[in-house]
Amino acid sequence: MLRIGAVVLKVKDTDSSGTFWARALEYDPQPHDAAFLAPRTSDGPRLHLDENDRTHLDLWVDTAEQQAAEVERLIALGAERVDWEYPADADFVVLADPGGTLFCVVDLSK
Repeated sequence: MLRIGAVVLKVKDTDSSGTFWARALEYDPQPHDAAFLAPRTSDGPRLHLDENDRTHLDLWVDTAEQQAAEVERLIALGAERVDWEYPADADFVVLADPGGTLFCVVDLSK
């Protein structure tokens, strides 16, 4: 099942933005990285703060098979694959909506 797993937000400073957004949204910084914030009281999407990446949605699926099926489904709806330099261990596929807005489909099993 495709779901919004995270919003990646481009910020100038992850520390100050992290403090602000954690308080504003009542999210908690994650132990492995304070730039990853998760909701305290629900299963809502996480917030990933990044000084280099552009703002975009990360859509999560649970398996590689679901990822492949969702990528094809989204392409059938009008999305396009984006030419991207992927790391060897990439767990994501970059797509663009019909207006050119980028988003990722992330396989959580990797």
